[in-house]
Amino acid sequence: MSIPRVLVTGASGFIGRQLVADLLALGYEVHAVINSRPLPEQASLVQHQVNLLDEDAVSAFFGNSNIEYESLFHMAWYVGKKCQQHDLNIDWTIATLNLIKQFAKHGGKCFVGTGTCTEYDYEYGYLNEDFSPTKSSTLYGSTKSSLFTILEQYCCLHNISFKWPRIFNLYGPYEKQSRLMPSVIISCLKGEDVLVSDCLKYQDYLHVADATKGIISFFKSSKSGALNICSGQPVQLRHIVKLIAELTEFKGDIRWGAVPAAFDNDVVVGNNRKLRALGWVPEYDLRKGLAKTINWWKEELNKTKNT
Repeated sequence: MSIPRVLVTGASGFIGRQLVADLLALGYEVHAVINSRPLPEQASLVQHQVNLLDEDAVSAFFGNSNIEYESLFHMAWYVGKKCQQHDLNIDWTIATLNLIKQFAKHGGKCFVGTGTCTEYDYEYGYLNEDFSPTKSSTLYGSTKSSLFTILEQYCCLHNISFKWPRIFNLYGPYEKQSRLMPSVIISCLKGEDVLVSDCLKYQDYLHVADATKGIISFFKSSKSGALNICSGQPVQLRHIVKLIAELTEFKGDIRWGAVPAAFDNDVVVGNNRKLRALGWVPEYDLRKGLAKTINWWKEELNKTKNT
């Protein structure tokens, strides 16, 4: 029996590297598309350096390969500074359309995209795949929402199974240091003042390992279309900050309101009924997930000290 093979873009990113690890653990042969940051070498992992923004490079990658990729997880996108309104969202939209055309041309059968909760109209607060309108206030969310509409039709025309996990707020190892949880954890571990907004708003947070477990459950199911990847539980940001301080035994000052809030809506939370119907059960509650994340950051800071 041949080993099932999958292609993963954005494989060295925050979500991508966890997804790769999970797929390898399940026995898949993973072909990882990277740009400049390779993953550690391991059995059943094949890495390909491809600039997905270069149409000719993508065409050459598929055209010159004697390997057929039946399933594609497209995790790559720009998530750097000002990503919500950056022009690179347009570039990645074009790159994704080129990618799906090449994937279809070379026998692709299942496409797993990467949607986002920012596709939704946040005024509705409790967000459901079937009923909540998609009306984003950002270029990032708007391009993702537009891709959902286009790719759903394109995959139907080409007999490709189309799956669009809409990912809410995640946390865990390898998250960008500028994000709320890493920034608070690092400040607490260093004994520095914690600079945050008033943190009175409520968000939906899920550990990245539970998110990728959900994405794979969706991939292996017969379901298609959009599906929320979320905890389904609103949590106040202030509770998160206080819990990190407790878990790190932080005794310094938390300066509430020292920085502006990153978003305006008071409550953003997802309905995960469809995800749970697949048999998905999260491994981490917030306390357990934060404790694991804090330990990971401790190790990272120790590595920095020793280099």
